[in-house]
Amino acid sequence: MSTTDVRGGGTARREPPAVRPIRIVLVDDHSIMRQGLRAVLEREEDLRVVGEAGSAAEAIAAVAASRPQVVLLDLKLASGPQTDGLEVCRRLCADHPGIGVLVLTTFAEDRLVVESVQAGARGYVVKDVDTTELVRAIRAVSRGESAFDARSASAMVRSLSGGMPDRERLTDRELDVLRLLARGLSNRAIGTELFISETTVKFHVGNLMRKLMVSRRAEAVYAATKLGLL
Repeated sequence: MSTTDVRGGGTARREPPAVRPIRIVLVDDHSIMRQGLRAVLEREEDLRVVGEAGSAAEAIAAVAASRPQVVLLDLKLASGPQTDGLEVCRRLCADHPGIGVLVLTTFAEDRLVVESVQAGARGYVVKDVDTTELVRAIRAVSRGESAFDARSASAMVRSLSGGMPDRERLTDRELDVLRLLARGLSNRAIGTELFISETTVKFHVGNLMRKLMVSRRAEAVYAATKLGLL
């Protein structure tokens, strides 16, 4: 579609709409870490840091003030216990339904990965993750998807075991989809991996979430590990 150029009487191509950036709040008790993250993330056109916090109280206030889509959250915050970030995660997810919390921390313990998902986090990556993987995780979380680095995904798989009643068993294809969900892949990426359409992937995701009695992708991964399906 074109528009009339008043000055020249001709036509001018309409500019494409600007990409709406993903709004991010950084929560880490080390200011130098926040500065480094901001510098790295704001190189991306679709990412914008709109707030920072170094403590639990600051995190609650920063998110309330800036209304981000994604919160990058360390589990260890200033002057608090080692896992005070878990309580921050619970509070943020309760106060701001739909917000995407991505844990970015130095701790790679299986228990903390699982507890973070239970607290509402959509993803978990350790701080030595490369920039490309971190950006991918942020974008995935902003879309409501889960995002785990390789170690965190493995931790989810190792964390719990159990069984599932026969009437609730997942099909082989649903298990294939579930394993790729645990790696943080999008529906499109899962379809490419399995040579099926994105619509078919959505169908399988809906079925496995119904069988696992969950409403979010990260919860599906957690529930599946609890039942020993991964």
